[in-house]
Parts: sequence; structure tokens; C-alpha cells
Amino acid sequence: MRIFIDADGCPVVKLTITKAMERKIPVTVVKNYAHVIEDDYADIVTVDISNDAADYYIANHIRKDDILITQDYGLAAMALSREAHILNQNGLIIHNGNIMTLLDRRHINQKMRKDKRIYSKIRKRTPEDDGAFVESLKKLIEMEV
Repeated sequence: MRIFIDADGCPVVKLTITKAMERKIPVTVVKNYAHVIEDDYADIVTVDISNDAADYYIANHIRKDDILITQDYGLAAMALSREAHILNQNGLIIHNGNIMTLLDRRHINQKMRKDKRIYSKIRKRTPEDDGAFVESLKKLIEMEV
């Protein structure tokens, strides 16, 4: 098992690495060169800044039973096809039973933003958000250990 982190804009990179270190699970952090992330434990992979470069790297390297941390439902769908386990930054476990709904919701929200200029407010991250994420991450790790 390896944990992949789609790191561009991910608020739980350090938290994920810390939890992985506790269990001695290898971590690969994939980011574009516009982001600076350094860590002595994780493997840091820097890709081009072009659209979806990090996604394609992850999709080509993730394997069955690896864990992916991402907020990108398109990438999540690709990783599910490789039989990986997916978790978003809020602790939502993404699986074959909910991915289509999440992709549909993403499409509808994009359309609403484009057509009607409706924007959702993003609330500030809380310690409770981190707690929910950690609990879900533990659940996924324990399924595979």
C-alpha cells in the first residue's frame, strides 16, 4: 500500500504524511512546480504546471489497494478504475457507489457557475474537518493492513 496525495491545493498534505509515518506507509506527494512542498519522509514528485499533469501522473502510477487523497472527482474516477481507495480532504470516502453522483454534482455546479454566475462560499477549515479526515484515513488504512 502507498498513499498518493494530489497536493495542488490540498489542505491535508502534512496531516496525511504524519499519519502515514506513524504506520510506516510510503507516501508520494504529486504537485506542480508552482507549489513548494518539502518533506523528509514522503517522495515528492513535481510535474509540469499544465492542466491535469498531476492527475495523469497519479493515474499512471496508482495501483490496486493504494490510497489517493484528492478533491478532484475526475481523478478519483480514474483511480477507482485501478481499484484504489479514495478519500477527499473532508474525510469523504469516494467509491463506486457514489462517484457518479459526485461527478454529476460537479457538472451541475460548473454549469450553474457558468450560466448564472452562482458561486459557493468556501468556509474556513476547522479542527473538526481535520478530525473527520483522520478518522476516514484510519478506516481506509485498517481495511488494507
